Amino acid sequence: MNLRDFKIHVPDDQIEDLKLRLRTTRFPASINAEQWDDGASLAFIRRLTEHWLNQFDWRVQEARLNRLPQYLATVDGLDIHFVHQTGKGPAPMPLVLTHGWPGSFVEMERIIPLLTDPAAHGHDPADAFHVVVPSLPGFGFSAAPTSPGVSPYRVAGLWLKLMNGLGYERFGAQGGDIGAGVSAWLARRFPEQIIGAHINYIPGSFRPPLGAGLPPVTADEQTYLDTVAAWSSAEGAYAAQQSTRPQTLAYGLTDSPVGLAAWIAEKFRTWSDCGGDVERVFTMDELLTDISIYWFGHMLDASFRIYKEGRLRPLAFETSERVATPLGVAVFPRELPMPPRSWVERGFNVQRWTLMPKGGHFAALEQPELLAEDIRAFFRPLRHALRPPAKSGG
Repeated sequence: MNLRDFKIHVPDDQIEDLKLRLRTTRFPASINAEQWDDGASLAFIRRLTEHWLNQFDWRVQEARLNRLPQYLATVDGLDIHFVHQTGKGPAPMPLVLTHGWPGSFVEMERIIPLLTDPAAHGHDPADAFHVVVPSLPGFGFSAAPTSPGVSPYRVAGLWLKLMNGLGYERFGAQGGDIGAGVSAWLARRFPEQIIGAHINYIPGSFRPPLGAGLPPVTADEQTYLDTVAAWSSAEGAYAAQQSTRPQTLAYGLTDSPVGLAAWIAEKFRTWSDCGGDVERVFTMDELLTDISIYWFGHMLDASFRIYKEGRLRPLAFETSERVATPLGVAVFPRELPMPPRSWVERGFNVQRWTLMPKGGHFAALEQPELLAEDIRAFFRPLRHALRPPAKSGG
């Protein structure tokens, strides 16, 4: 595995190009500029654009992010960008954290120190982790796939090779959104190397074993399926577009930074525990740092296309198969529709199921302390799997 140090540096001409595009934006009209019922609020997006143009300083954000230990590794011909922060404790456990869309590796910025150095935050140093945070292929500073088929299933294989290349033969996995799918595939595909998987979202592609000879769908499970159908009808247009015609969408959002900002900012508002006020949870600079990473990455087609790849390779079970790898689930109240525990237990060995008091889809950003505590608690009884076997006498 070809491993090298990495620092973010966006060329000056790309920053100037962005500012030119922001200055010459042609905004749409709106019946009510303040409301969000038809999509991103015109008043908010105008204010976000003005902040991006006149107050936001990419170089400040770039310098802050570059304090994280970042690397590039060539895995199966793809250059994968990742953060690798070693833990401080008697026996840190290796853990790969995977983001989703419209997030990025910066989703994990707040939670990394809570996991790598728990003692510095008032927790037991025995709960420390060596944390690896890769950028998904085609996201941020990871190279885009050059051929079809790079789904969460395939990403799980890439992450196994990445972690093994870093010297971690056995490790844990954690993620939300697409990262939950990657983590679930790691648990399913590589049970001998994955100590456990902790997720804060159940992938929409998860279809447990159902049918003749298996328990029928319960009332709670049917309520969940009905909720998903209603949610998809009201809120799922973005996923339908990204999973069927990602290339068409990419033309407009590759050319218009404000179009990209509106596409992403609406999701941060709708999917977070913000009570309708996105700035109650995220600052303008936090939103724009994430959006800027998508803009400067120049790979929007790939970041959308993973939805199509996931649809073509769903996390579906056709038999009574049940994954033995321990699974932990943190359920945040403002998350997208989440199934009952029984639905997940049809296919996975659920050992922890936590109902969180607050937070939404972007859990590592919104509630890093709560998520970190649940991760530590889930993996605590599994750490014995890292200990070498005792030597026999004689």
